[in-house]
Amino acid sequence: MRYWSVGLLGIILLSALAASPQASKPNSGNGNNTEVAANADPLGRSTPAGTVFGFLQACQSSNYKTAAHYLHLSPSRRQSQGQELASELKSLIDSSGGNVSLKRISTRAEGDPQEGVALDQQNLGTLVAGDREVPLTLERVYDPSVGGRIWLVADETLARVPDVYEQFEGHQIEGKLPKWSVEKQLFGIAVWQWLGLLLSIPLAAMIAWVVVRLFQVPRLLWLQRKGLATSERWSETASPLWLLLSTVTNRILVAFLSIPLLQRHYYAQFTWIVFVSAFFWFLWRLTVRSMRLLRTRAISTGRTGTGSLMILGERILKVLIIIGAIISVLGLLGFNLTTALAGLGIGGIAIAFAAQKTLENLFGGVSILGDEVLRVGDTCQFGDRVGTVEDISLRSTRIRTTERTELSIPNGALATMNVENLTRRDKILFKTNLGLRSETSTDQLRFVLAEVRRMLYEHPKVETSSARIRLIGIGQSSLDLEAFAFILTQDFGEFAAIREDLLFRIMSIVDQSGSGFAFPSRTVYLGRDPGIDDQKAEVAVQQVEKWRDDKQLPFPDFAAPEISSFRGSIEYPPADSALGNGRKKA
Repeated sequence: MRYWSVGLLGIILLSALAASPQASKPNSGNGNNTEVAANADPLGRSTPAGTVFGFLQACQSSNYKTAAHYLHLSPSRRQSQGQELASELKSLIDSSGGNVSLKRISTRAEGDPQEGVALDQQNLGTLVAGDREVPLTLERVYDPSVGGRIWLVADETLARVPDVYEQFEGHQIEGKLPKWSVEKQLFGIAVWQWLGLLLSIPLAAMIAWVVVRLFQVPRLLWLQRKGLATSERWSETASPLWLLLSTVTNRILVAFLSIPLLQRHYYAQFTWIVFVSAFFWFLWRLTVRSMRLLRTRAISTGRTGTGSLMILGERILKVLIIIGAIISVLGLLGFNLTTALAGLGIGGIAIAFAAQKTLENLFGGVSILGDEVLRVGDTCQFGDRVGTVEDISLRSTRIRTTERTELSIPNGALATMNVENLTRRDKILFKTNLGLRSETSTDQLRFVLAEVRRMLYEHPKVETSSARIRLIGIGQSSLDLEAFAFILTQDFGEFAAIREDLLFRIMSIVDQSGSGFAFPSRTVYLGRDPGIDDQKAEVAVQQVEKWRDDKQLPFPDFAAPEISSFRGSIEYPPADSALGNGRKKA
């Protein structure tokens, strides 16, 4: 238990109660500005709130002669009965509990409209004593001594105060306490009530601590069942939750003390501030913990973009929590927030216009992280540049290009750019154009086409359904072929090795056909040039003739059963390569 927190809470609470008599009256200058004299009333009776607070503070100082000036009495009656009526009214107000609240009193010179109540009157609640009760009413009257209209306790309320006061009984506990503890007062509060306040603080803290620990029992049992660590004695949300429950419990305990209304008002105002602060503290801790769990879960499942978005969301929620806490506390202190909120809205619009590009990049970053278009480590093409994503911040995205330079792209521009994510390819395209010598015969060409096609079907790393090689044109110095297939890999380094293997096999097939690759330059044949290898050409021609005689000529393609039988018949990596040799040994 954090004992220093209990002590600090008690010191602040008692200081607030002790300072309450010196608290200033509510501002009464927001009424009708034409009533200069009323607003200049030295007793502050220009508003209902000013009248009630002034009356209670005068009574608390035992200045009942001044307190009588807040009552609607004739001068002669005020002189003879004013002080007695003020004392009786103060006792009834203090004993009325929640029937009279200072929070609902208007601070406007003309008062607040109330249903069923005249415009020049304000109903503040009901005074109760025994089986009798009387409404506490203020009325607005003209006072020639101040030259304007002021608020006073209505004469109809004062007429019934003595009758109701006859049923008034003090605290039953006061008859069982030492007389000095009841009669002696400090800042308007009896000594026995001060003792009750002092005892209520550690008692409320202890009760709240027990309740919080009971709340943690199911969690501790669950951790033990899962075999997780249970050494943490005080969770992140336990402290603000303890403060919340302590405040509520203390309010309940203090309600039995029936402290005077004015002190009860300041006490309630202070405890509400503590309660609201603890509530937003609890929200802060809950937000941090929740966002941390969500971020960890997102990163563990590979969604790094969502994890980064959680950081942004946490920061935004923290700012909103701070703003909400400040506005709530200012509202509890009685500040008029209408003008402040209107100014905040206008200031927000001005800031939005001034920071248009910043906001554009901010929302662009949220869009990128939320949609998970990019992730850190992805290789992408941005326009005509290719690079690997190194960082995605709220303003820009940093790219490491293939030239090893660092490229920074604002998120606003990136959100509207066509981005090609190369890392997320499920397979990689292999495409190459071949140019055979123009003197290659048609049967040699058929041999090359058939064997390359067969090789593509047989290769275990080539997608059979997409593999093809076709004669696409007759150039000025070459017969043009196009080989097209998807390689079953996502790693570009592995793709480069497979592409190299396929090109070597194609070169070998072209060499077996007796033909060769054409060059862009013109070839001048001399007598010593052997030209096409007649022996290999004859073998290729005979093979094609055999296909033709057996009615197995693979044009326009191999038969479907043959294609299925070809699948994976090529050893890859080759048996004589280092990788193939290692696979055999294994």
